[in-house]
Amino acid sequence: MPIITHSFPIAATRTIAVLALVIAGQASHAQEHGPTTADSRQVYTETLSPVWLRAVGKLQVPGTKIVKGRRSHHWEDCSGTLVASPGNSHADTVITAWHCLEYYNDLSQRITFTLLPDSPDSVELEVYRLADGGSMNADWAILRLQQPIARTQIAAMPVHPREAKKDDNIIMAGYSSDEQLGRHGEKLTYDADCNITEHSRSGGGSNCYAHKGASGGAVVFLSNKGEAWFSGVISQGDGVGFSTYVPVTGFRNALSLHLR
Repeated sequence: MPIITHSFPIAATRTIAVLALVIAGQASHAQEHGPTTADSRQVYTETLSPVWLRAVGKLQVPGTKIVKGRRSHHWEDCSGTLVASPGNSHADTVITAWHCLEYYNDLSQRITFTLLPDSPDSVELEVYRLADGGSMNADWAILRLQQPIARTQIAAMPVHPREAKKDDNIIMAGYSSDEQLGRHGEKLTYDADCNITEHSRSGGGSNCYAHKGASGGAVVFLSNKGEAWFSGVISQGDGVGFSTYVPVTGFRNALSLHLR
C-alpha cells in the first residue's frame, strides 16, 4: 500500500530519513482515524487575502519524457515564489522545486512564471535556471526572471533570516490542481491553519493541505508583527492534510549567491 496517495509527480523513492518517518507516521494515523479536519485551504482574492500572497506565482515548464521507449512532450504545472533582499526596489529571483524542472531538457523552450494569472494585473515573464538541488533529496531550484519586477508593481517576499522549528505556525500557498478549490490550477490557494509537525535542516513535514500543482509553492512564516517571511519550498503532499517541504536553511548558501 502506498504511503501517500494522490501525491505530486515525483520519484518513487525518497532517501531523507526524517521525511520517511514523518510520512509513515502520518499515513498510519490516517489509516486508523482518517483525516481529522476538512480541507482548510482558502482561495486567494485581491480584496480579502494577504497582499504578500501576490508574490506566489504559477510556473509552467515544458519538457520531454521517455514513455515505453518513446519520447513524448510533457508539461509540468507547478508554483514558485518571487523573493528579494529586504528593501530592494526590484526583484528577479524565483524559488521553486527541483522536480518541477526534472524533465526540462530543451533550453530553446520557454519556462514561464505568471503572477496573478487570473487578474487584470497579471504578469507573465520568462525564467531560466540558476541553481538547484539536483534530486528529490534536495528538492529546490533557484530561477532568474528575464526582466525584474518593480516592488511598486508586485512586492517580492523576503527570505526568513533564521530557521523555522517544529510546531511553528506556517502558511503554504500554491496553485493546486484539484478541481474543487484549486480549479485545476487556475486559482491560488493557501492553508493558513497549519503548522510544522517535523523539521530538520534538509526537510520537514506539516499538516498543511496541498495538491499536485502546489509543488514549488511557498512555505511562509509570519512574524509577531505580521511580516511574511519565505521559509521554504513545498515538495509534495497527499491532499488530505500532510505536506513535505524543503526549508530555506537547506539551500541558503546557494541562495545567497544569487539573491538580489
